Amino acid sequence: MTALAADRQAQTTGYRTLRIAGEQFGVSPDELSAEQIREVRRIARNEVELEQLVLNSAEARHVTVPDSQLDAALEQIRQRYDDDDQFTEALALNGLDEEDIRAGVRQELRVESVMELVASRAVRVDETEATLFYYLHQEQFRKPETRTVRHILITVNNDYSENQRDAALQRLQAVYERLQRAPERFNEQAMKHSECPSGMNGGLLGELKSGVLYPQLDDALFAMGEGDIRGPLETEIGWHLLLCEKISPQQIMPLHQVLPQLMEELQQRQNRRSQKLWLRQQADSQR
Repeated sequence: MTALAADRQAQTTGYRTLRIAGEQFGVSPDELSAEQIREVRRIARNEVELEQLVLNSAEARHVTVPDSQLDAALEQIRQRYDDDDQFTEALALNGLDEEDIRAGVRQELRVESVMELVASRAVRVDETEATLFYYLHQEQFRKPETRTVRHILITVNNDYSENQRDAALQRLQAVYERLQRAPERFNEQAMKHSECPSGMNGGLLGELKSGVLYPQLDDALFAMGEGDIRGPLETEIGWHLLLCEKISPQQIMPLHQVLPQLMEELQQRQNRRSQKLWLRQQADSQR
């Protein structure tokens, strides 16, 4: 390794360690446990091997990183900190300066650019191929049954007499009895009485599939008919009333709705296959 190459590697190693520690564990390198340090080193070794394959390729000779792209990437990193002083301090604590960060980011961007170049050579996925995939894998496009639901919540909080368990239940029971006489007032009653932020929107929680709500609420909701009101139901946060506003049965999503995203996903899959094949070829040629 030349002195210049060694210097560049030293510049990028510190930045790489800082980035991996943050991405994988949400901490700075000095806060890593012994096991986490081993994992960071493993990831770093894999990255270095990949980068060497990519940057030693013929394609890398034709790739440059514009200063504007580098500056934009660096600005994104800066924005993770409250101000420039905090950013500089974080670098110093990890034995880095802005030049180290710049070198590390530039190398990452060069690798990304080469891989994008390789992906651009992949066979393009057309509408016919995507349509065939859709009809051969329709189960992948099944949308589960959903319920559009509104709710009213009275929380349980023993610090307030009106929110102690029995008092909260009585308050919600009174709302329920009013709704039994006039169910069309659910939105109004939610805005007046619900202690959930959804109360500001008439209690609307939205279109939900099974498994999103607390189990007690989920079981009740998916046993209700359209227009039914059920409750009071108790969860760990308080008492609830539910309104099942609409039932949308499970269905296979129509082709026209999924086609654009499907074509994009199939193209990304094709790109990844091309990149993996190219990397194997680079490994073979560089041995």
